[in-house]
Amino acid sequence: QVQLVESGGGLVQAGGSLRLSCAASGLTFRAYSMGWFRQAPGKEREFVAAVTWNTYYADSVKGRFTISRDNAKNTVYLQMNSLKPEDTAVYYCTAGAKHDPLYLSDYEAYDYWGQGTQVTVSS
Repeated sequence: QVQLVESGGGLVQAGGSLRLSCAASGLTFRAYSMGWFRQAPGKEREFVAAVTWNTYYADSVKGRFTISRDNAKNTVYLQMNSLKPEDTAVYYCTAGAKHDPLYLSDYEAYDYWGQGTQVTVSS
C-alpha cells in the first residue's frame, strides 16, 4: 500500500520560510517522479514543482521555492522562501510513474497523493 505523508505546514508571515516534507512508503521511490501541487479555497489544484533527475517549477514559485529528494530516505522536500499571501493553500505531495517533463505539471499524470498540509501566509 502506497502512502505519502506530508508534514511541515503551518502559519508564517509574508517573507518567511517553510520547509515541507513528504515521506513515501510502499513504492520504489527512486523510480517515481515526485511533485508538489497546491489548492487554495475556491481554486483548482495547481502545479508547484516536480523532481525527477531534474527539477521543474511553476513560474509563480520559480526563484523562491526549491524541490529536492533524498532517495535514501524516500522523502521529497519543498523549501519555500519569500512566502507571499497568495501562496496560502493546501499543499499536496504526489508520485507518478511518468518522467516526461511535458506531463509533470498535469495532476492527472500522477498516481498517488498525500492527504495535504495547510500553508497559511499572513500579510
